[in-house]
Amino acid sequence: MRIFATTFCLLLCAMTATAQQSPLPPGTTAPGDDTAASATVDAAANELASAEEKIAKKDFEGARAVLEPYLSKHPTDARALFDLGYVEDASDNPDRAAVAYRKAIEANPKQFEAQLAMGLLLAQEGKTEQALPFIEAATLLVPAPPNPESKARAWRALAQLLRTSDPTRAKYALLEALKISKETTEDTLLTAEIAEASDDDETAEAAYKRVLEAHPDSSAATAGLVHLLLKQKKYAEAEPLLHAALERDPDDPALNAQWAAVLLEENKPQEALSALEKLHQLHPQDLTVGKMLAQTLMQGGQAAKADEIYVDFLSFSPDDPALLAGHAEALLRQEKFAQAIPVFQKALKLRPDDGDSWGGLAYAASEMKEYAITLESLSMRSKYEEETPATYFLRATAYDNLHQPKAAAEWYQKFLTAAQGKFPDQEWQAKHRLVALGKMH
Repeated sequence: MRIFATTFCLLLCAMTATAQQSPLPPGTTAPGDDTAASATVDAAANELASAEEKIAKKDFEGARAVLEPYLSKHPTDARALFDLGYVEDASDNPDRAAVAYRKAIEANPKQFEAQLAMGLLLAQEGKTEQALPFIEAATLLVPAPPNPESKARAWRALAQLLRTSDPTRAKYALLEALKISKETTEDTLLTAEIAEASDDDETAEAAYKRVLEAHPDSSAATAGLVHLLLKQKKYAEAEPLLHAALERDPDDPALNAQWAAVLLEENKPQEALSALEKLHQLHPQDLTVGKMLAQTLMQGGQAAKADEIYVDFLSFSPDDPALLAGHAEALLRQEKFAQAIPVFQKALKLRPDDGDSWGGLAYAASEMKEYAITLESLSMRSKYEEETPATYFLRATAYDNLHQPKAAAEWYQKFLTAAQGKFPDQEWQAKHRLVALGKMH
């Protein structure tokens, strides 16, 4: 996420700028109480100032060497705990950083910097739900000293976290940030993303175009605008944007995936396949690219090759319902019906509203003469998808094989009404069975 790539140095600078204004460490007294106490206070302040000077110079080992003994004497000093968290964060020790930030928050829940730092750390790790309370808390607090840019950063982080799950609140958070700081290109891109999540394509398109007017080489804005154009089936408008962007950045995964999508929509599957295979070689761990390549291979009748991709990704993401559904469909097309059934069932436990997978399971079960599973699957499918001649026929043959002639005849009749001569082989079979069942008029 772009917002969370921001370093914590501005937070630190805000704190070190007022080192002398920070609360005194626990167990000390204000200068002037007596000479010994004053000396103790001065020593503590000097230790903390020394650590922060080292942090400012990026001497993190030196800062840690000062902070750890300091905190052994002052374990609830929120400022020092935040400093230690920053040191661990900058040293790529996120677990240790999280421990220090949490201790800083426990010591002083109103410390803006620790709340925001903890939230950003969790957000960077993709832990959105865990990050939200800390970011929200930061938006209600005041930086020390008051710092509009830092406060705006908290509002922007909140907007970024909520941009798809709660676009209304995300919009409010971004507006709060813009009240106290100037709009940036990142803000305009975020505006577009929030608008898209709100199904406000007009506002999103205008925002992406504003970015491109100022920064024609922005891959993020290009990808966002092209996504909207593809959604609106404006392929002619999308093509020149993609061409220009790919000339600048030929290996960008998002742009190449969009180019492949355009080629598929223009009925150029071989060109799309070439683009996706090249991209998959460059980015073998990119799940979006892998799924697109597998789907394109499936459309081209290369189910076995597609299945290799699904199986490879499932070794890393065994509970991804889309990968499981793709794997099951590939097995189905290879007529590996017995293997497909448990894979469909696992996928449907994870995503029970997948009508296509219910249909695939029904067909695989029918081929394996598991007619009870066929009927149950078709009933579930009907909750999410319209009936088709194929589902009518599957129901009819399932009831027929279960020796339920009345139900079988009813569904054969429905199939013939819906088929209208488009499925001659199955229509002949349906008429033959109706005669055998004594139900043909």
